[in-house]
Amino acid sequence: MEINSIEELGEFIKTTRKNQSLTQSDVAAACNVGVRYIVDLEKGKKTCEIGKAMQVVKALGLKINIE
Repeated sequence: MEINSIEELGEFIKTTRKNQSLTQSDVAAACNVGVRYIVDLEKGKKTCEIGKAMQVVKALGLKINIE
C-alpha cells in the first residue's frame, strides 16, 4: 500500500485499529499518548507529531518503509 498524505495515513491507522478490534483508548494506552492524539491522527490532522505517529504504527504491528 502506498500512503501519500497524513489523511491517508490516518485512515489506514483507523482501519487497521478497527480490524484488530481495538478502541482508540486501547491504542492510546499502548502508545502512552492521549486519546485525543489518536482521534486527531485518524482524522489526518497535519500537526500530529511524527514520533508519536510512528509509535502508533509500531503498536499496530505495521511497518513503514521510506525510500
